[in-house]
Formats: sequence, C-alpha cells, structure tokens
Amino acid sequence: MDQNPADRDSKLSDKNSPRDYVEIGAAFVILFGILFVVNQLDFLPQRFAVSDGMSYGLVFVIGMVASISTCIAVTGGLLVAVAAKYNEASGNLTSVQRLKPHIYFNVGRVMSYTLLGGAIGALGSALTLSPAINGMVTIAASAVMILLGLQMLKVFPSLARFVPTMPKAFSHRIHDFAENDTKRSAFVLGAATFFLPCGFTQALQLYVLAKGSFATGALTMLAFSLGTLPALLSLSAVSSFATGAFQSRFLKLAGAAVIVLGILNIQYGLVLASGDMSSPPVAANEPVPQAAEQVGAKQIAVMRIVGYEYVPSRFTVTQGVPVEWRIDASEGAGCGRILIAPKLGVRRLLSSNSTTTITFVPQETGDFGFNCGMGMMTPGSKFTVVPQGRG
Repeated sequence: MDQNPADRDSKLSDKNSPRDYVEIGAAFVILFGILFVVNQLDFLPQRFAVSDGMSYGLVFVIGMVASISTCIAVTGGLLVAVAAKYNEASGNLTSVQRLKPHIYFNVGRVMSYTLLGGAIGALGSALTLSPAINGMVTIAASAVMILLGLQMLKVFPSLARFVPTMPKAFSHRIHDFAENDTKRSAFVLGAATFFLPCGFTQALQLYVLAKGSFATGALTMLAFSLGTLPALLSLSAVSSFATGAFQSRFLKLAGAAVIVLGILNIQYGLVLASGDMSSPPVAANEPVPQAAEQVGAKQIAVMRIVGYEYVPSRFTVTQGVPVEWRIDASEGAGCGRILIAPKLGVRRLLSSNSTTTITFVPQETGDFGFNCGMGMMTPGSKFTVVPQGRG
C-alpha cells in the first residue's frame, strides 16, 4: 500500500534540516553567552534576604527577585517545556486558548503555595522534604527536562523511549487526561512546584515554620507566589502568542534552555542526594581544612558566606569537644542563607544582619558535609572529626 502523502509530509516535518541544526547551535551559543555575561557581571539580584518580622510587601518583592534569579530555574524550565510542547502540539487553537493551560499552571502554583505554606506554619516540618529527597526530586525533574528539551529540538528521537511510561492498563486514561483535560494536568503540575528545591522557597518555609501560624504561613507563601507571577506569566504569554518563524525559533531557544537548565540543576541534585552532602570538590587542588580554634572547653569554627562560596569551606574538629560554629551570612547569595548538615542535625535559616551561632558536639569521627538547600554552594564543604590527640 502506498504511503499517505500527508503522513509522509508529517514525518519529513519531524526531521531537522541543516538550517534547523544551525539555529539550534546558535540557540545554545546565545544561552551560554548570556550565562557567561550574567555570571561575570553578577547581574541577577541576590540581596533581598528573608529575615525576621518581614512585611508581606517585602515577601512579594522577594518573589519578584526569585522569579528572575537562578532560584527557580527548575520551575521556570518546566514551565518553558510545558509552554513550548503545548504550543507546538496545538496549532489549531487561538493564542488565547493556548495561554489557558499556563494560567492554570500558575493558579495551581499560587493555591498550592498558600495552602501548603499555611500547613507548614501550623503543623511544622512534617511537610518539608529531606535533603536526599530534594536531591532525587531535582535529579528526576532535571532528567525529564533534558529529555523534553531533546524532543522539542527533534534531536536523538530514539531517546523518547526512555521517557517514563505508565502500565498499558492506564496508558489510554493517562493519554486522555493529558490531551483532553489540559487544564487539570497543568493545575496539578503547577501545584507540585511547591516541592521543587528553591533557595528562596526553602528560606520562607523555615521562616513560616518558626512562626508556627497557619495564617502567617499561608499569607507569606501567597505573597511570594504572587511575586513570581509577572515573570512566569510573561514567559507563558510569549510562548502562547508566538507564531510563524518566531514560533519556530522560540521553540528551538526554549528547547535549548530546558536542556541547559536541566544540566545545571542535575549537578546540584547529585550533591543533595549524596546523603551527607560532602561530595568531592570540582577543583583539582583540594582546599586545606582549617583547624577549629580551641578556646577553653570548646572549639570555635568561624565561617563567612560570600556569594555562593563558604570561606573557609572545610574544618577539622576534635571528637567529643563542643563546637561553636559562627557563621556570617551577610554577603551570602541565593540559597546561601539556608544551611543544611544532615549528619549534624542542622537545618537553619541564617541571619543576614548578625552572626548565626550553631553548637554541636561531634560524637563520631569522619566527614560531616554541609551545603545550602539546593546544593549550589562550595563543593566538598565539610567538618572532619578526628579522635582526641590528633587535632
């Protein structure tokens, strides 16, 4: 039987031309150029910090800052993927109709942040994820983003078989859910972003946890999520109203952006998923650990946070002797104000105005890693506990 001309044309349209590959390459060059310039100029705002006694207006501003910083790259990447894929698959819909799923995504996000923020304020840390689970969520989301990006660019189509699929008994229902109930699926995905690692989000979660109030938690997270809306809705609007050649180039740029964001975030997920967060440093020359100063019956370790770096990042302390860890986070950026050391039982929101002091007694020898809630700080940061007589 001869192949239907329409089917043949459809298959041909699914293949990239040499011009397409040139445009894809140009998209990656542009993105890496932007990342380089932003990194060199320190353009992204980081100085808005979570502190005690914030007004809801300040929380709203923090949300605006977060939406244009590296903080919610995973959320932004997922939204780009949803917007671009839906835009590509819904050519017969009007621009307004293509915008609707993204509105539901953001409605789900705002409602989730409000309700779950209130629940954390009322119930405590039972609703917060451990660093290891955060890491696995980040890795999973990043892997899906990379696969979606490759599909959007029509590169390595054979990788489509690695996208997780449901059992056949549920496949048709899932397909119908995705195709015929886009509003609900977009709403659920937007609501689920509450659990994606983000330094500002985690700082606010610790903030409302300390407040112990449903109302404070709900209003705080509502103000934050509303602050992120302008940037996210602008992204959705561009993807929905793009047409013609601009639409084609937008899809290529979006696919490249999703892949880049996925690669950047997967490395942070590996740090969090390692459990003790003491992953090896990326530098060839490892930093020399600084011995804690012995003052009377305690050891004092002094550390500064400058941008995304711990200074110093490694300490040596003696087993069984109380440690006083003094941390100046006034120059910290992004997630640097969240300090997590799982094996030491530390999960703290650091002060931006004064030195934060954390005390602990190292009972066992070995390495005890620490990092921020997104695993973005100095790789290999840790305390090395040695037996008495060796410190």
